[in-house]
Amino acid sequence: MKTLLNIALLIAVSVSLTSCFNKKSPNYQYFPNMYVSPSYETYGAYPIFPGEQSAMMPAENSVPRGFVPYTYDDTPDGLLKAKADLKSPYEVNEKNLAVGNQLYTIYCAVCHGDKGDGKGILVQREKFLGIPSYADPGRTINPGGIYHVSTYGLNAMGSYASQTSEKERWQIAMHVMDLKASLLGEPGVLETAGKASAEEDADKIPETTGANTAGEIQNK
Repeated sequence: MKTLLNIALLIAVSVSLTSCFNKKSPNYQYFPNMYVSPSYETYGAYPIFPGEQSAMMPAENSVPRGFVPYTYDDTPDGLLKAKADLKSPYEVNEKNLAVGNQLYTIYCAVCHGDKGDGKGILVQREKFLGIPSYADPGRTINPGGIYHVSTYGLNAMGSYASQTSEKERWQIAMHVMDLKASLLGEPGVLETAGKASAEEDADKIPETTGANTAGEIQNK
């Protein structure tokens, strides 16, 4: 009788212990933080957050790191204003032109063509029609307008603001202007920028003719 009682007691203890097992997680955790992160999961549900959702919208008027605000409106008037006033903050040099060339090949050449003549592969396959050349007369193409259109999109062309950074769009604009100059048979943007820089440096040289003359008169 005593043996049966001990067996029954052992079975009861075993059942009580094994009934609390959780097959999805260990029963004992030496370092709990290594099993369950104390931080909140991105899309987890926690009572501390509004609606128990940890994934919330950014605070009002917050600006993402590295984001450069763009103040021109996505309207025809905004495009005209960008063409008239917007200037590139980056220097026209070989490095920026090379990057712009690569980015143009990735995002733009399929429609606008490698030469900017509007004869990209999608146009040749008649997926898109009516894409004009950068050299077409009557078109006002300048860096500010190119940047504006690549930021917002225009007509059938979508925005590339999600695929390219602010600097990359300016580099693409440099290359587009270089293609336009080539189509028109004009000097490239690198040559034009170098000439403008040389003229600007020449204007900064002080005039010394008067001072020398005065010195010569005084010596006499």
